[in-house]
Amino acid sequence: MRTLFATLSLACAMAAAPAMAQSVDPVFTGPRIEGMLGWDNLKAGSSVDVPGGGDRQSTDGLLYGVGVGYDLAVGGFVVGAEAEIADSTAKTGRRSYTQDFGYGRVKTGRDLYVGARAGIQATPSTLVYVKGGYTNARLNVLAGTSNQSTDTDFNLDGWRLGAGAEHALSPNSFVKLEYRYSNYSRGDIRYPDGATTARFDVDTDRHQIAASYGFRF
Repeated sequence: MRTLFATLSLACAMAAAPAMAQSVDPVFTGPRIEGMLGWDNLKAGSSVDVPGGGDRQSTDGLLYGVGVGYDLAVGGFVVGAEAEIADSTAKTGRRSYTQDFGYGRVKTGRDLYVGARAGIQATPSTLVYVKGGYTNARLNVLAGTSNQSTDTDFNLDGWRLGAGAEHALSPNSFVKLEYRYSNYSRGDIRYPDGATTARFDVDTDRHQIAASYGFRF
């Protein structure tokens, strides 16, 4: 991840001088909405994820969701705020309840994100950017040896960093490709009766590659 961000920082620095000398094309500013598909991978980062630990097995699946944002030009840069709600098909594959993924048998639930991004117009139709913010994820506990979700959930809090490129197809439409890394460091368990446990430390990594198609207004 450090190599990725070092490379992007160098690319941004090299492109910043000509970008500062020109105004940002309006196709990269204003409100936007988008749908996304991609790859989602979660991995328990250590044995402290839940009391009793786990074996650090990873799980992956199809990522899907929607996002909204608002961008504006500041000098030769684009800065903006964004929010997203997503889900994925990822779930643990083994039938053992306690020794799987560090959380028992779970499937991914909704994933919320709110944050900001900043980028430069690398070409007349392409914006490159970095992003970061807060993420809250849910893991739904699976019942017994079936794939049926119970009403018991893990709720995880963490942060997200990412980088990507946006290509304008027209003044009102665009496509994006981005990589996102999330780390969840705090969690709690919610039971069917609504009760929740005290918050505990976790260490869970999430890697995502998302392709998006969207519109500006």
